[in-house]
Amino acid sequence: MTRLTNKTAVITGGTTGIGFETAKQFVAEGARIIITGQNDERLQAAAKELGEAAVPVRADVRSLPDLESLAAQVKAEFGELDILFANAGIGLFAPLNAIDEAFYDDQFDINVKGVFFTVQKLAELLNERASVILNASAVNEKGAAMGSVYFATKAAVRSLVRSLAAELASRQIRVNAISPGFVPTNFQSKMGLPPEALNSFGNYVKQAAPLGRFGKPEEIAAGVVFLASDESSYMTAADLVVDGGFMNV
Repeated sequence: MTRLTNKTAVITGGTTGIGFETAKQFVAEGARIIITGQNDERLQAAAKELGEAAVPVRADVRSLPDLESLAAQVKAEFGELDILFANAGIGLFAPLNAIDEAFYDDQFDINVKGVFFTVQKLAELLNERASVILNASAVNEKGAAMGSVYFATKAAVRSLVRSLAAELASRQIRVNAISPGFVPTNFQSKMGLPPEALNSFGNYVKQAAPLGRFGKPEEIAAGVVFLASDESSYMTAADLVVDGGFMNV
């Protein structure tokens, strides 16, 4: 499997969950990668497991100076960039009357501002025919109690895909979304839901999905590899939904 041989890639939020599984598959497919994260210990552990093809870079996507530093390191390490997977994100749930400005800002800062400026700061390094993939989530066309802010951020990401695809098309750069369904990772433990509420939400998603099960990180990563590779060379502005059917029924 060498669909990404000699390709260079950046994966934000690449130390755990879907990001880390994607990093493993990118390396297996022949890519050289930079992974980002905020926790130095997790960064080093992930890079060690991935091997010499992976370079860890500490970066907070909310920080423009961090993203500018990331761009400088990409240029120094690779010169140019073939693949960008803007994956870093959070999801927090709360009832309407409990949401304050900080709760709102945290999610929009990471999930929308962070994604937008990650693309902006790395755009000049993207090769012609490069692939940009944004993690939009299968909730981007859904609604749920206590999910108002998180769901809205992912709808915004889906909208960004359309506009960025139009803007970067003159350079033959493709911009697509990957929309995972419910995939058990450490992401869910940070949602702010008590265990019984998290289990209830998970059961709802499982029952609503025609395939009747949760997804696996490797299934989502396989979709990202497809979007990163030349196999998707005639796709842009699209949303690849990998959710067991949850969004569309």
